[in-house]
Amino acid sequence: MTSKFDFISTTDKPALVAFSTPELLEVAKGALEELGYKVHTAATHTDFSVRFSQVRYQVVVIEELFAANTIEENTTLKVIQNMQMSQRRHATFLLIGDSFQTFMPMEAFRQSVHAVINRSELFLLKQLIEKAVADNNLFLNSYREAQRLSYAEPRE
Repeated sequence: MTSKFDFISTTDKPALVAFSTPELLEVAKGALEELGYKVHTAATHTDFSVRFSQVRYQVVVIEELFAANTIEENTTLKVIQNMQMSQRRHATFLLIGDSFQTFMPMEAFRQSVHAVINRSELFLLKQLIEKAVADNNLFLNSYREAQRLSYAEPRE
């Protein structure tokens, strides 16, 4: 687990993971670290909210039953689902659980995340994270370019 006073530099690629199952946590951390991310771990819903508000995470991976017995009890997921787009646009959100079929766009949309991943496919997690991030970046490319240009041009 990363310390509370772990600093993020401009060259770091920060990622936040929220898991209750230690084995899943280790798989997710390992995949993200292999991809060059600096991984922070949230242990509770409050910890997640505090960490997410302090760092612009590029990737967020959440377990379906993070600190919950049912997906409906997953307070962290509810927070993300109700978060304004301006607060979450910088991150790619992935949700892992037994009740999902991997990379089903409508299920991801229903859960307000970028991708859902079935737990049985964690052996592909590194590649699935890469694909979700690439897809999200491609989707937001035009928006980000328009935003960059609007800040770059002087206004009269």
